[in-house]
Amino acid sequence: MSLPHAILTALLEKPSSGLELTRRFDKSIGYFWSATHQQIYRELGKLEQAGHIRALPAPVPARGQKKEYEVLPAGRAELSDWVGKAEDPKPLRSALLLRMRAAAMVGAAGLRSELRRHLALHQAQLDEYLVIEARDFPAERRRTEPDRLRHLVLRGGVDLERFWVEWLTSALRELGAEE
Repeated sequence: MSLPHAILTALLEKPSSGLELTRRFDKSIGYFWSATHQQIYRELGKLEQAGHIRALPAPVPARGQKKEYEVLPAGRAELSDWVGKAEDPKPLRSALLLRMRAAAMVGAAGLRSELRRHLALHQAQLDEYLVIEARDFPAERRRTEPDRLRHLVLRGGVDLERFWVEWLTSALRELGAEE
């Protein structure tokens, strides 16, 4: 149920077309809630049908023109209700951890190189998050609650990436440099 709420959040931040939303997802919300272009467009239709969003009238009607959407009061109320609801944490699903468990049974051929690859990916993501933090969230720009909340989301990403970098480094050290 979270994708519609991610879309409502993004549209409240800035009314957008479906294409603009997918681009914004790739640059922000997509860091922690991914969705394909098809999923986003499908949800836009459902949200519009439910009366949570509407397409803004085009300044000059034209065939094939992209629709820009905005959140209606019912959509804001839905999002507000959702924010206050209790939700249990979801269990972690990690193909890498499952591979490691399987390697204990069938052997670890290729596993160390995959761990090194994951380490490089997590280090690159951590570096990207730190650049975003320095650029968008210097201490003097975290005055309002919305700014602090956005920064906390980013800090969650930073801390998760730091965890993976430290854990993968430790796992590689423990497994040794073989392979």
